[in-house]
Amino acid sequence: MSGILQGVLSSIGGVVVTGQQAYTSAGTYTWVAPAGVTSVSVVAVGAGGGGAGENTAGCNDGGGAGGGGGGLGYRNNISVTPASSYTVVVGNGGTGGGSNVNGTAGTNSTFNSTTVVASGGAGGSRGSSGGSGGSFSGSGVSGGSGGSGGSAVVNCQGAGSGGGAAGYSGNGGNGANRSNNGRTDGAGGGGAGGGNCFGTRGGGGVGILGQGSNGVGSGAGGSCGATATTRAGGAYGGGGGGTYSSSLTAGNGGVGAVRIIWPGTTRSFPSTCTGNL
Repeated sequence: MSGILQGVLSSIGGVVVTGQQAYTSAGTYTWVAPAGVTSVSVVAVGAGGGGAGENTAGCNDGGGAGGGGGGLGYRNNISVTPASSYTVVVGNGGTGGGSNVNGTAGTNSTFNSTTVVASGGAGGSRGSSGGSGGSFSGSGVSGGSGGSGGSAVVNCQGAGSGGGAAGYSGNGGNGANRSNNGRTDGAGGGGAGGGNCFGTRGGGGVGILGQGSNGVGSGAGGSCGATATTRAGGAYGGGGGGTYSSSLTAGNGGVGAVRIIWPGTTRSFPSTCTGNL
């Protein structure tokens, strides 16, 4: 799904254009400012890093570490020109590694190149520390950093979990470190909390409709990461979990996202009129 466009026209002392567009599949897009739209607010979520596969040399080499969660950045009241084009990039989740293969990093999500940037999480490494979480950048941009993937140090089987995607007003939860001889590590949080997605191997994702009533705890509708079956990071921006067996493939990171809402003068992240209209 390349984008979702919704909008209504209402008259309040003149014509006010209200609407939104969301990009939730990895790729590069062109957003054209609608007639009458001169200001927007934007949130971007970087993609999660992939988890690492376990070393094959034996127990003393350890399992695979988890990938880092994607960063989240938002900026409000960005000036745009009607009928002008702006480039939107949605980051692709990092690839989980197979036997003896590290996970790859998730890629950045951006609006207008450098106006809003949310970087992807780093991939996990074999028998080592988890990938670091992504961050955010751009003049006037706020947000949070993704959680780090869980580590998978030497000593028998076990794997690190993926880091959670960043929240609107806090960092993503860190993925659980492997326990010696253990295979049931918890996941990173959805948004900035770890509790909602406990018991899974992929890091939780974060929602793009704003912070919501549940705040930083779950990123307002962010999904949990996948279970130990696939170890995939949740949408959007969850880090992939590592593996404890050379016969398994580690989890892919969750895809990123970009959402644009207008008018930016009255609709602003993290929570002012940010829902679907």
